[in-house]
Amino acid sequence: MLALERQKKILELLSIEGAVMVSKLSTELGVTEETVRRDLEKLEAKELLRRTHGGALPMDEGSYELSLEKRKGLNVEAKQALARKAVQYIASGDSVFLDASTTTFYMAKELRNMKNITVITNSIRVINELSGIEGIKVVAIGGMVSNNQSLVGAMAENYITDYFADKMFFSSKGIGESSIILEGNEQECFIKQRMIANSHVHYYLCDKSKIGRVGYMKLTSFANIEYLVTDAYIEGELADALAENNVEIINVE
Repeated sequence: MLALERQKKILELLSIEGAVMVSKLSTELGVTEETVRRDLEKLEAKELLRRTHGGALPMDEGSYELSLEKRKGLNVEAKQALARKAVQYIASGDSVFLDASTTTFYMAKELRNMKNITVITNSIRVINELSGIEGIKVVAIGGMVSNNQSLVGAMAENYITDYFADKMFFSSKGIGESSIILEGNEQECFIKQRMIANSHVHYYLCDKSKIGRVGYMKLTSFANIEYLVTDAYIEGELADALAENNVEIINVE
């Protein structure tokens, strides 16, 4: 395949998937990773994409952060399955952080029938879903309202420092190379990092579409999570990295 054909294919995949990784492109295009990197460099020079650690993102979207309404329509069944599984690990008396991801929005729907639960969140969707439900205390993190219907910014980050939770449930852009959990939105990333620091047990909700997806910010590492809730079959280097960090995999059946 000629260089121009490869680069056209890369842009097509980027348009469809929203992000591409060097390792996957290498396999799909049948060339070395070094060749893929050179193609990405040329495309970036033409301002057709933005290179990141291990891959690339669309230039016009920067972080390729879809709006909440668009994300709600992606992998709905998988996210609902993850949500149903995750709430099984919440017990009466628990205080929990829920981030502003679509998966935790579905968790909120599952939590409506639970009692004696405190939910601390920056998600306006979660707040609206659980407000007024008997037996559930909702703590809304104050801050600036983002386009994704979440509360973000310095005020929100500072607000979290005064609260602590037994458990945190969160999602992200995906898992990149080197077993790093990646995010594609700075403001959401900072909020989640504060939540991680102020909670005891961490559940990372990751449907199989996020395996190998890239973002341009490191959210955290496997060393800082205890559980991976997923519908993916985990094997190879990723499974080894999780085991080395004592992360338990919770599979959705």
